[in-house]
Amino acid sequence: MNAREIEKCIDGFGTDIYRFCLKLCGGIGDAEDLYQQTFLKALETEWTLDWEKNPKALFFSLAYNLWKSDRRKKARRNMIAPCSNLGDEAEMVLHAEESIEEGYLEKELIAEVRRIIQTLPEKYQVPLILFYLSDCPIEQIAAIIKKPPGTVKSRLFKGRKMIKKRLEDAGYER
Repeated sequence: MNAREIEKCIDGFGTDIYRFCLKLCGGIGDAEDLYQQTFLKALETEWTLDWEKNPKALFFSLAYNLWKSDRRKKARRNMIAPCSNLGDEAEMVLHAEESIEEGYLEKELIAEVRRIIQTLPEKYQVPLILFYLSDCPIEQIAAIIKKPPGTVKSRLFKGRKMIKKRLEDAGYER
């Protein structure tokens, strides 16, 4: 890939890739690093993009594989010398027409769902993030994680079920 193709990809769907990186990493710094690594890796490879197919899926897949590789590396390093994270910041914007209480409860619910998603096994976490936060169709998710569409649907169903159960256990009811 050359620099012009990369620039066209960044203009076309760079925001979606960045959002996906942000949801995978859970923090702005790590997400920016992953985003840059994704496009740098694409620039370094000798691929030729087929614009008839979905090049966006290629970048989602590349970001996912880089993230997965980085998690493995951190796990190996953590076995040698454990370290801990300092915390995450999740800032939500209140809508003007909502009351303060409703806004606060909504913010708490969203934060709780995000915490739950981060604790889910990776095989449920990634399809949920891609489907709900990156608006990827099931076929595209299947291509990214290299699983059949039926498996993706099953993981989405089971992931939603786990989130619902954990929310009910935490006292959230609808």
